[in-house]
Amino acid sequence: ASAAQQPSHSGRRGATDLEKHLELLVVENERLKQELKDAEALREAVSRWESQARPRQKRLAELEQQVLEKASRVETLSRQLEESKRHAEEMQRQLEESKCQQGEVEQQLSVRLRDCEEELARQATRPHQVKYVTEIVEVESSESQQAVAEAQAKSVALQEQLSLQRQLLRELETQLHDSQRTSTQLRAQILVYEGEMERAQGQLEAEMQNLEEEKNRVIEEAFIRAESEMKAVHENLAGVRMNLLTLQPALRTLTCDYNCLKRQVQDFPFMLEKAITEAKQEICQVIGEVSSANQELLRKYKREMNLRKKCHNELVRIKGNIRVFCRVRPVCRGEHDSAENMVSFDPDDDALLYLSNKVKLMTFELDKVFHPQATQEEVFQEVQSLVTSCIDGFNVCIFAYGQTGSGKTYTMEGVAKDPGINQRALRLLFSEVTEKAPDWDFKITVSMVEIYNETLRNLLGDIQGEKLDIKMNPDGSGQLYVPGLTEFTVQSPEDINRVFELGHMNRATACTNLNEHSSRSHALLIITVAGVNSSTGHRTQGKLNLVDLAGSERIAKSGAEGSRLREAQCINKSLSALGDVINALRSRHSHVPFRNSRLTYLLSDSLSGDSKTLMMVQVSPLVSNMSESVCSLKFAQRVRTIELGNATRRQWENSSTSSSPTHDSVEVTYTHTHTHPGESEGRRETHCLAKKI
Repeated sequence: ASAAQQPSHSGRRGATDLEKHLELLVVENERLKQELKDAEALREAVSRWESQARPRQKRLAELEQQVLEKASRVETLSRQLEESKRHAEEMQRQLEESKCQQGEVEQQLSVRLRDCEEELARQATRPHQVKYVTEIVEVESSESQQAVAEAQAKSVALQEQLSLQRQLLRELETQLHDSQRTSTQLRAQILVYEGEMERAQGQLEAEMQNLEEEKNRVIEEAFIRAESEMKAVHENLAGVRMNLLTLQPALRTLTCDYNCLKRQVQDFPFMLEKAITEAKQEICQVIGEVSSANQELLRKYKREMNLRKKCHNELVRIKGNIRVFCRVRPVCRGEHDSAENMVSFDPDDDALLYLSNKVKLMTFELDKVFHPQATQEEVFQEVQSLVTSCIDGFNVCIFAYGQTGSGKTYTMEGVAKDPGINQRALRLLFSEVTEKAPDWDFKITVSMVEIYNETLRNLLGDIQGEKLDIKMNPDGSGQLYVPGLTEFTVQSPEDINRVFELGHMNRATACTNLNEHSSRSHALLIITVAGVNSSTGHRTQGKLNLVDLAGSERIAKSGAEGSRLREAQCINKSLSALGDVINALRSRHSHVPFRNSRLTYLLSDSLSGDSKTLMMVQVSPLVSNMSESVCSLKFAQRVRTIELGNATRRQWENSSTSSSPTHDSVEVTYTHTHTHPGESEGRRETHCLAKKI
């Protein structure tokens, strides 16, 4: 038993030696760390002192640089002064040389002048030889005269040289005075600079003394701080040593904890794998719950969208699939006809209109009556619900009806600053399409046609005068289309002006007694909206017909003759056909005569039972137009009583075919601005039509 216990005892003793060795290593490590901290603290103190002394050293260097600059400047001035002195001495020497030369020249001139005078005196004292021939006397006299002339010329030249020398002397004296004055100024500047240099040197010495004192003070403070920090470090070191003695039991505890943590680290991969598996299961469960919640939200969203569309369609159905509005235009400038008492409105009901006809008050009940002060925006607010139905896949028709000059074109087209229903409808379509863009992809195409003398004309085509025909679509959908009709794909509201401008240029207008620019045709703006739902694959296609009808005119009143008379007859015929269609729908006849006119045949898909129709009746407030206004309002009131079937939405699960497979499609990629003409526009009214109905 004792032999068996001996190895275990030696093992425990070995473990104790290892622990002691480990403790010694820990203590040595802590001591080294503390010494390193003390060295770092001392280095930080030295660096702080250096950082504090660096600005003062920089200031001292700047002052030394300033002193050096001033000294160099003084040296430069001294050199300039010496050069000025040398220049003055050179000028003085030149002046003295000039004076010497001038004295020599004057002496030479005086000698020669004296010689000449003596020669003249000798010649004057010489006795005359009369005994000789006169020729000899004459010869001697001419020589004397020549000598005198030469002496006089030499005297003049010498005097000129003397004057030049005097002038040069004066100039040299002036230069000497200037040099002396400059020398005096330079001496004064040197004195000033010497004074400044002495002051700067004094300031420099004072600042250097201050910097030296500041340096000594900083060094003393740093030394004192370093001593205090070293004292604190030694105290901390003593405390750390005491703590080391007390921390030995804690180190043993930490060793045990380390062993435990080591075992946990060894087991960590298994624990991590288990936690990841559990997290994956929880994430999959949450994803499934979120997916089911998304499916439920999508189902509720689709249900709400269908409910909204049903409510919208029900609202339109309650209001009537054929709605009739009336708009009374204001009295224009230059119209002296009295209209104050002809038209009146009910202040409590905006669906009633009163018309005074020969002391008889006539009451007309419509869906909505707009006052003359009503704006284009107010009118469109009542129309925009039908425009949005086009996006949902319904066929919609909005047409303006009324006599010439009642304001149909202004309501439909408007002016550049205040657009009408046409431009506002397209802008609303673009706005709605943008809102539905994440889920739906829409394509909006626009075409414009006019019916002139029962002939269908393409207003957007390149070939003017080309006659078009209306045919049944061969795809079996039962829809009508116009082969060769040009369609523009509009991508933004900026494309609209270009389309309208091209259509207005090609539309037929003429002047009559009732209107200076009377439209002689029915203008149709056909907007097709095709949409595809990217998530469900559903396809919808709706059509919006915006029609500016021509108004009939009494021939005697309009003054139409010749071709204008034939145009008026065709207009009255087409409006009469429209009246027949309305009457057949109102009477619920089995046969509706859509084919009696190009206008009714082209609008048959928008006037039948699966469409929504709005009739905007335009009324003139003038007394002279009383009979035409009464006929228009009676016709409108009868149209309001027509009931169409429930409107149906055109949608497909698969790809849909175009309503006109042979149309010419043109992508509009440019922007153009067009200003419409004024408010005056050609209008016609169907007096005969009202009588027929």
